[in-house]
Amino acid sequence: MSDQSQLEINDESKLESVETYKFEPIKGYPMLHWKGKRPFTSTQFYPAQLKENHGEPVDGWMNRLYWGDNLQVMSHLLKEFRGKVRLIYIDPPYDSNADYKLAVKLRGKTASSSHSGFEEKQYTDIWINDEYLQFMYERLILMRELLAEDGSVFVHCDHRKSHHLRMLLDEVFGPNQFVNEIIWKSTSFTGSSKTIANKFPVNHNTIFWYCKKTYVFNKPRLPYSEEYLQRFTNPDNDPNGTWQSVSLKTYSTETFERLKAEGALIAPKKAESGWRYKFYLKDAKGKVLESLWTDIHMANSMASSRTGYPTQKPEELLDRIIQAASNEGDLVFDCFMGSGTTQAVAAKAGRRFIGADINLGSIMISTKRILKTISDLKLQGDRSPGFSVLNVNQYDLFRNPIEAKEILVEALEVQPIPNSTLYDGEKDGRMVRIMPVNRIATKADLNSLITGFDYKSFQKKKESTPNKPVESLLLICMGHEPDLAAHLKRECHGFELDVEVVDILRDRANLEFKRDSEAEIVVEKGKLKIAAFYPMNLLQKLSLQKEKICDWRELTESVMIDWNYDGGVFEPTEVDVPEKNEMVKGEYVVPRDSGTIRVKITDLLSESLEMEVSNGDS
Repeated sequence: MSDQSQLEINDESKLESVETYKFEPIKGYPMLHWKGKRPFTSTQFYPAQLKENHGEPVDGWMNRLYWGDNLQVMSHLLKEFRGKVRLIYIDPPYDSNADYKLAVKLRGKTASSSHSGFEEKQYTDIWINDEYLQFMYERLILMRELLAEDGSVFVHCDHRKSHHLRMLLDEVFGPNQFVNEIIWKSTSFTGSSKTIANKFPVNHNTIFWYCKKTYVFNKPRLPYSEEYLQRFTNPDNDPNGTWQSVSLKTYSTETFERLKAEGALIAPKKAESGWRYKFYLKDAKGKVLESLWTDIHMANSMASSRTGYPTQKPEELLDRIIQAASNEGDLVFDCFMGSGTTQAVAAKAGRRFIGADINLGSIMISTKRILKTISDLKLQGDRSPGFSVLNVNQYDLFRNPIEAKEILVEALEVQPIPNSTLYDGEKDGRMVRIMPVNRIATKADLNSLITGFDYKSFQKKKESTPNKPVESLLLICMGHEPDLAAHLKRECHGFELDVEVVDILRDRANLEFKRDSEAEIVVEKGKLKIAAFYPMNLLQKLSLQKEKICDWRELTESVMIDWNYDGGVFEPTEVDVPEKNEMVKGEYVVPRDSGTIRVKITDLLSESLEMEVSNGDS
């Protein structure tokens, strides 16, 4: 095994190069290899910015949601939470070669009317070469560092990469830390067009369960079926309940002692066929749950828990995992948060939680969902902590990273190259590569370029023009490590490259990427009134479909108001988050003790406008 358990957190990135690290398998510990596999033995600390507080802490604890790349989020969390997380559940990308979209529909429409709207990309699951394996490898290492000694990780996947992920988990956690492979039958294809496929239809997902060293396990049980109960109901007119016959030859003494400890078996009674043990079902805890789960189904599209977020998993699934592998008060973490199912269920189960996602849409949907969850818990008398929203970056330029490349290509006048997996376009004789958005570009991000270059073509260019670079490149990034270009030149197997780096954070003053939203808000006669809201990006998308909007509230997901804004952290006490087909009120009573007022209006694309409003009555 490698020495990655010694992973350190540093103020500066100190990732070793491939040449200085040898992945040497140890007998009995097979390892997965891929082109460009790199070690991950240290990581940089990334600061976080507190943006919002919702609710109050309980016993000094506030739950947390982070917007940012989960590698950077976990690197940030190491200082405070190394070895303190009891349970990690992730539903990561599956390398499905697909884009996932969220249906955006105008508010205020009735169920019977035609819904105006469109589909908005939320995230893409398309990877170049072996980027996916390196991506998951590095993140699993950080998850292991965050886990407590008796912590567990559950990795949700499907048939596309389950075999690779199993090997990565063996390498990172150790094969002896494997606990279970759970098969979840998630769908039924009765009447589905998928049943005509020329193969067995796939109707299940896989969930791998690994532990750090030991693990918490609260054994789940299922209720006995009606058929089983009827079969054993009150035989021999026994007034005390039900029984079943068990032969001593069938089970070992150890098994009998375990069953007896579970409260089901009582004093034996001699019978001709052997010993008969009375078994009272009213005292039994239920059928032991096995690793094949067929009783949990995807939530109906009309279910109240459905958010419309792509790949959302049912709350029942997460509830089973959280109840089984953690206790009340434990810390639960999900860094591929999606619609916030893990966080909502953790709150209901009395667990603390931390969530993270790079997609701003995920943060907005999860915030709305958790606000409702906390509100429901308070109505039930539960004392649930509030939560904070933080950013582990300062890059608010791109709200939706899926659209970032299209925006940059247009803004920088890059000529796109269709069907290229290596380059995003060409500009002024240079091949253009757009680096990851919403975080700084690191040397590790160059691996797909280094492994994807056409070195045979480079060799021919070098032979024909030995004094010229074999390729001229333009790297576009949102902040970058200072030696990014030098590293790429150094790692290019002896071929000379001409590399230029454009940093959008530094140069964006000269570029126009999108129009900001606008709003008309006034305070009069003791009320704050939103007269109009113009979410420019959303309006532009709708204009392409020639939609006519009569009421700004049709475009609005939520309104939140901090009546006493302190100039730093947004702490709304007025939270207007309507149900699916309802609209925000748009008019709010100003409290008598109101000070500086800050309003946050979020549109259907999860883009927000925040502005301070003069309190004319104060």
